[in-house]
Amino acid sequence: METIRGGRSLELELNGLKERLVGYNQIGLDLGTGDGRYVRALAEKYPEQFVIGLDTCRENLCEHSQTKLQNMLFIIASAQELPNELNGLISHISINFPWGSLLESLLTGDSKLMRGLESISQATTTIHLHLNGGAMAENGTTLEAGAEKIYSNLRGVGWQIESPTIMDRNALRSFPSTWAKRLAFGRDPRAIQIKGHFAQ
Repeated sequence: METIRGGRSLELELNGLKERLVGYNQIGLDLGTGDGRYVRALAEKYPEQFVIGLDTCRENLCEHSQTKLQNMLFIIASAQELPNELNGLISHISINFPWGSLLESLLTGDSKLMRGLESISQATTTIHLHLNGGAMAENGTTLEAGAEKIYSNLRGVGWQIESPTIMDRNALRSFPSTWAKRLAFGRDPRAIQIKGHFAQ
């Protein structure tokens, strides 16, 4: 699979990945990680955890991926085509303010995405999603209706999902991602959080 550090693309095979993960019991994956700020913040705050960011756009990742943290990795891949090397390894999945094809896949319950999430998960894997109103509007739905659809789609494939909760402007300001900060100070700071865990 393709990984990136700064502007340099590097191939990483399964054995190499397993070597990187030695000593880490908690492995997080941030899907659609954008510029990678969220992943870097987690890796710095929790050195005992290994954090992976995954996105299709390598240009956005140049800045934060060049930080030399041993517990951080960035992968260039699609959320609908998750690398097989991740199968059964991930203990926590985060999806923060998705848009474009990732949001569409969540709203439609795309089988490729749903099967991929199942494949990478362990028996106790947790999932956290943060959804914003502007992205939902671009997909022709409201924040509440979209969140309910995603909630239903995840429950329909076996995830045990809690009821969605509102994120206010203060919660967005304190959330360690670039997009959360933009939302907090923007004209439409509405957001919803969904949490759950995998149930095999």
